Amino acid sequence: MTLTAGTLDGRRIVITGVGRAGQLGERLAETFAHAGARVAIVARTQAAADDRARELRTRGAVVSPFAADLSSVAETEALARQLREHLGGIDVLINAAGGFAASGPVASSDSATITGQYAINAMTAWATTRACLPALRDARGLVVFVASASAMPHARARELAGYVMAKSAVLALMRTVAYEEREHGVRANAIAPGTIRTGTNVAAMGDRPRYVEPEEVAAAMAFLMSPGAIHVTGQVIEVAA
Repeated sequence: MTLTAGTLDGRRIVITGVGRAGQLGERLAETFAHAGARVAIVARTQAAADDRARELRTRGAVVSPFAADLSSVAETEALARQLREHLGGIDVLINAAGGFAASGPVASSDSATITGQYAINAMTAWATTRACLPALRDARGLVVFVASASAMPHARARELAGYVMAKSAVLALMRTVAYEEREHGVRANAIAPGTIRTGTNVAAMGDRPRYVEPEEVAAAMAFLMSPGAIHVTGQVIEVAA
Protein backbone atom coordinates (compact mmCIF):
# COMPACT_ATOMS: atom_id res chain seq x y z
CA MET A 1 0.00 0.00 0.00
CA THR A 2 1.37 3.41 -0.98
CA LEU A 3 1.23 6.00 1.77
CA THR A 4 0.73 9.60 0.69
CA ALA A 5 -0.22 12.80 2.50
CA GLY A 6 -3.75 12.42 3.85
CA THR A 7 -3.85 8.62 3.75
CA LEU A 8 -4.03 8.40 7.54
CA ASP A 9 -5.57 11.79 8.33
CA GLY A 10 -6.66 11.97 11.94
CA ARG A 11 -5.63 8.42 12.84
CA ARG A 12 -4.30 8.29 16.40
CA ILE A 13 -1.28 5.99 16.39
CA VAL A 14 0.95 4.98 19.30
CA ILE A 15 4.35 3.45 18.52
CA THR A 16 6.52 1.93 21.24
CA GLY A 17 10.24 1.30 20.96
CA VAL A 18 11.20 4.67 19.50
CA GLY A 19 14.25 5.40 21.59
CA ARG A 20 17.16 4.98 19.22
CA ALA A 21 17.97 6.82 16.01
CA GLY A 22 17.51 4.95 12.76
CA GLN A 23 15.53 2.06 14.19
CA LEU A 24 12.21 0.72 12.88
CA GLY A 25 10.01 2.66 15.31
CA GLU A 26 11.46 6.00 14.26
CA ARG A 27 10.99 5.21 10.57
CA LEU A 28 7.38 4.13 11.17
CA ALA A 29 6.67 7.33 13.09
CA GLU A 30 8.05 9.46 10.26
CA THR A 31 6.10 7.59 7.58
CA PHE A 32 2.77 7.67 9.39
CA ALA A 33 3.11 11.29 10.50
CA HIS A 34 3.76 12.36 6.90
CA ALA A 35 0.60 10.45 5.93
CA GLY A 36 -1.46 12.64 8.27
CA ALA A 37 -1.65 10.54 11.43
CA ARG A 38 -1.37 11.95 14.93
CA VAL A 39 1.58 9.94 16.18
CA ALA A 40 2.74 9.42 19.76
CA ILE A 41 6.14 7.80 20.22
CA VAL A 42 7.22 5.96 23.35
CA ALA A 43 10.79 5.49 24.56
CA ARG A 44 12.20 4.21 27.82
CA THR A 45 13.29 7.70 28.93
CA GLN A 46 11.84 11.13 28.27
CA ALA A 47 15.23 12.37 27.05
CA ALA A 48 15.35 9.68 24.36
CA ALA A 49 11.74 10.36 23.33
CA ASP A 50 12.40 14.09 23.12
CA ASP A 51 15.55 13.53 21.03
CA ARG A 52 13.66 11.40 18.53
CA ALA A 53 10.80 13.90 18.36
CA ARG A 54 13.21 16.77 17.67
CA GLU A 55 14.96 14.78 14.95
CA LEU A 56 11.67 13.81 13.33
CA ARG A 57 10.52 17.43 13.34
CA THR A 58 13.63 18.42 11.34
CA ARG A 59 12.34 16.00 8.69
CA GLY A 60 8.86 17.48 8.73
CA ALA A 61 7.21 14.83 10.90
CA VAL A 62 5.45 16.16 13.99
CA VAL A 63 5.10 13.58 16.77
CA SER A 64 4.40 13.66 20.51
CA PRO A 65 7.04 12.11 22.80
CA PHE A 66 6.23 9.95 25.83
CA ALA A 67 8.32 7.80 28.17
CA ALA A 68 7.73 4.63 30.18
CA ASP A 69 9.53 1.51 31.30
CA LEU A 70 7.27 -0.99 29.56
CA SER A 71 8.45 -3.77 31.87
CA SER A 72 6.62 -1.96 34.68
CA VAL A 73 2.86 -2.51 34.82
CA ALA A 74 2.39 0.67 36.87
CA GLU A 75 4.35 2.83 34.42
CA THR A 76 2.58 1.28 31.46
CA GLU A 77 -0.84 1.94 32.95
CA ALA A 78 0.16 5.55 33.66
CA LEU A 79 1.40 5.86 30.08
CA ALA A 80 -1.92 4.61 28.71
CA ARG A 81 -3.77 7.27 30.69
CA GLN A 82 -1.44 9.99 29.42
CA LEU A 83 -1.80 8.83 25.82
CA ARG A 84 -5.58 8.71 26.04
CA GLU A 85 -5.73 12.20 27.52
CA HIS A 86 -3.32 13.66 24.96
CA LEU A 87 -4.70 11.99 21.83
CA GLY A 88 -8.33 11.70 22.91
CA GLY A 89 -8.16 7.97 22.24
CA ILE A 90 -6.04 5.34 20.51
CA ASP A 91 -6.91 3.99 17.08
CA VAL A 92 -3.74 1.96 16.50
CA LEU A 93 -1.18 0.57 18.93
CA ILE A 94 2.07 -0.63 17.34
CA ASN A 95 4.10 -2.81 19.70
CA ALA A 96 7.55 -2.23 18.22
CA ALA A 97 9.49 -2.25 21.50
CA GLY A 98 11.90 -5.14 21.87
CA GLY A 99 15.44 -6.21 21.28
CA PHE A 100 17.68 -8.93 19.92
CA ALA A 101 20.41 -11.03 21.47
CA ALA A 102 21.84 -14.30 20.22
CA SER A 103 21.57 -17.00 22.86
CA GLY A 104 23.92 -19.55 21.31
CA PRO A 105 23.04 -23.23 20.93
CA VAL A 106 20.34 -24.45 23.29
CA ALA A 107 22.83 -26.89 24.83
CA SER A 108 25.00 -24.02 26.08
CA SER A 109 22.43 -21.22 26.44
CA ASP A 110 21.95 -19.45 29.76
CA SER A 111 18.76 -18.50 31.54
CA ALA A 112 19.61 -14.80 31.80
CA THR A 113 19.68 -14.36 28.01
CA ILE A 114 16.53 -16.44 27.49
CA THR A 115 14.48 -14.67 30.16
CA GLY A 116 15.88 -11.30 29.11
CA GLN A 117 14.68 -11.78 25.55
CA TYR A 118 11.28 -12.86 26.78
CA ALA A 119 11.03 -9.83 29.07
CA ILE A 120 11.87 -7.15 26.50
CA ASN A 121 9.94 -8.65 23.60
CA ALA A 122 6.92 -10.52 24.95
CA MET A 123 6.24 -8.98 28.35
CA THR A 124 6.46 -5.40 27.09
CA ALA A 125 3.95 -6.23 24.36
CA TRP A 126 1.61 -7.81 26.91
CA ALA A 127 1.84 -4.92 29.38
CA THR A 128 1.31 -2.22 26.76
CA THR A 129 -1.59 -4.00 25.08
CA ARG A 130 -3.29 -4.69 28.41
CA ALA A 131 -3.00 -1.06 29.49
CA CYS A 132 -4.24 0.36 26.17
CA LEU A 133 -7.18 -1.99 25.63
CA PRO A 134 -9.84 0.28 27.21
CA ALA A 135 -8.96 3.08 24.76
CA LEU A 136 -8.70 0.64 21.86
CA ARG A 137 -12.13 -0.78 22.69
CA ASP A 138 -13.67 2.69 22.64
CA ALA A 139 -12.13 3.35 19.22
CA ARG A 140 -12.74 -0.19 17.89
CA GLY A 141 -9.05 -0.03 17.15
CA LEU A 142 -6.15 -2.14 15.98
CA VAL A 143 -3.11 -3.66 17.70
CA VAL A 144 -0.11 -4.45 15.50
CA PHE A 145 2.54 -6.69 17.02
CA VAL A 146 6.06 -6.79 15.60
CA ALA A 147 7.21 -10.42 15.54
CA SER A 148 9.94 -11.94 13.37
CA ALA A 149 10.25 -14.18 10.34
CA SER A 150 12.50 -16.35 12.52
CA ALA A 151 9.43 -17.30 14.58
CA MET A 152 7.42 -18.53 11.61
CA PRO A 153 6.79 -22.31 11.35
CA HIS A 154 9.00 -22.70 8.27
CA ALA A 155 11.97 -20.81 9.78
CA ARG A 156 15.22 -22.62 10.52
CA ALA A 157 16.98 -20.43 13.05
CA ARG A 158 20.20 -21.38 14.80
CA GLU A 159 21.52 -20.08 18.12
CA LEU A 160 18.53 -17.75 18.54
CA ALA A 161 16.41 -19.74 20.96
CA GLY A 162 15.69 -16.83 23.31
CA TYR A 163 14.69 -14.46 20.53
CA VAL A 164 12.61 -17.05 18.67
CA MET A 165 10.86 -18.15 21.86
CA ALA A 166 10.03 -14.53 22.71
CA LYS A 167 8.74 -13.65 19.26
CA SER A 168 6.72 -16.88 19.17
CA ALA A 169 5.13 -15.74 22.43
CA VAL A 170 4.33 -12.40 20.76
CA LEU A 171 2.47 -14.28 18.00
CA ALA A 172 0.58 -16.35 20.58
CA LEU A 173 -0.37 -13.17 22.44
CA MET A 174 -1.58 -11.58 19.20
CA ARG A 175 -3.86 -14.52 18.42
CA THR A 176 -5.25 -14.52 21.96
CA VAL A 177 -5.98 -10.79 21.82
CA ALA A 178 -7.63 -11.19 18.42
CA TYR A 179 -9.92 -13.90 19.76
CA GLU A 180 -10.75 -12.26 23.10
CA GLU A 181 -11.27 -8.75 21.77
CA ARG A 182 -13.27 -9.49 18.63
CA GLU A 183 -16.52 -8.95 20.53
CA HIS A 184 -15.23 -5.50 21.57
CA GLY A 185 -14.41 -4.50 18.00
CA VAL A 186 -10.63 -4.59 18.51
CA ARG A 187 -8.49 -6.29 15.87
CA ALA A 188 -5.01 -7.72 16.45
CA ASN A 189 -2.49 -8.74 13.80
CA ALA A 190 1.26 -9.16 13.52
CA ILE A 191 4.02 -8.28 11.10
CA ALA A 192 6.86 -10.82 10.91
CA PRO A 193 9.77 -9.13 9.15
CA GLY A 194 13.11 -10.57 8.16
CA THR A 195 16.25 -8.60 8.97
CA ILE A 196 15.34 -4.92 8.67
CA ARG A 197 17.72 -2.33 7.28
CA THR A 198 18.47 -0.25 10.37
CA GLY A 199 21.60 1.56 11.46
CA THR A 200 22.29 -1.07 14.12
CA ASN A 201 21.87 -4.01 11.73
CA VAL A 202 23.99 -2.48 8.99
CA ALA A 203 26.74 -1.68 11.51
CA ALA A 204 26.69 -5.26 12.79
CA MET A 205 26.25 -7.17 9.51
CA GLY A 206 27.38 -4.85 6.76
CA ASP A 207 25.47 -3.83 3.67
CA ARG A 208 24.08 -7.25 2.90
CA PRO A 209 21.74 -7.44 -0.11
CA ARG A 210 18.70 -9.04 1.55
CA TYR A 211 17.49 -6.50 4.08
CA VAL A 212 13.81 -5.72 4.51
CA GLU A 213 13.32 -1.98 4.07
CA PRO A 214 11.43 -0.14 6.84
CA GLU A 215 9.07 1.25 4.19
CA GLU A 216 7.98 -2.30 3.38
CA VAL A 217 7.04 -2.90 7.01
CA ALA A 218 5.19 0.43 7.11
CA ALA A 219 3.25 -0.50 3.97
CA ALA A 220 2.13 -3.81 5.50
CA MET A 221 0.98 -2.00 8.64
CA ALA A 222 -0.82 0.61 6.56
CA PHE A 223 -2.76 -2.16 4.85
CA LEU A 224 -3.91 -3.43 8.25
CA MET A 225 -5.12 0.11 9.04
CA SER A 226 -7.00 0.41 5.75
CA PRO A 227 -10.73 -0.16 5.12
CA GLY A 228 -9.80 -3.22 3.06
CA ALA A 229 -8.52 -4.96 6.20
CA ILE A 230 -11.46 -4.13 8.47
CA HIS A 231 -12.24 -7.85 8.91
CA VAL A 232 -8.63 -9.03 9.10
CA THR A 233 -7.70 -10.14 12.61
CA GLY A 234 -5.53 -12.85 14.13
CA GLN A 235 -3.26 -12.90 11.08
CA VAL A 236 0.48 -12.69 10.49
CA ILE A 237 1.97 -10.87 7.51
CA GLU A 238 5.50 -12.03 6.80
CA VAL A 239 7.71 -9.41 5.18
CA ALA A 240 10.91 -11.15 4.15
CA ALA A 241 13.47 -10.19 1.52
